[in-house]
Amino acid sequence: MFEGSEYERWIRQAERTLKSAERDLEHKDYEWASFKAQQAAELAMKAITRALGITLPGHSITKLLRALEEHGIKVPEELYNMAMELDRNYITSRYPLAYSEGSPYEYYSDNIARKLINYAKELVEFAKRIAVQKVEGGE
Repeated sequence: MFEGSEYERWIRQAERTLKSAERDLEHKDYEWASFKAQQAAELAMKAITRALGITLPGHSITKLLRALEEHGIKVPEELYNMAMELDRNYITSRYPLAYSEGSPYEYYSDNIARKLINYAKELVEFAKRIAVQKVEGGE
């Protein structure tokens, strides 16, 4: 069964977070744009997993994708690669302790943030495609 209202709550927040990441990119807050890209993708994957009745603790997009595969949803390999890269930015984009010197903002750039935002967009779109399939399939 697909819980459409639960999906909608989470996917709307994912889309809003993605827009916030894009605003941070415009303002050259690259570390925050990168973190919010991770968050948007995580929210999108939680939209799908929660709508399917899968509740997992934590923040790993990769783990959420694996849970989808365990429930019969094919996940393209390139999305796993995007998820893994986004997951690596969950802590490093925010905490100075992730680096031996300096602070996170010194390790992020327009290119990095832009790439992560594009990855998040891909994962949000993937979540939307799954939702359409589930709704059209009557699940």
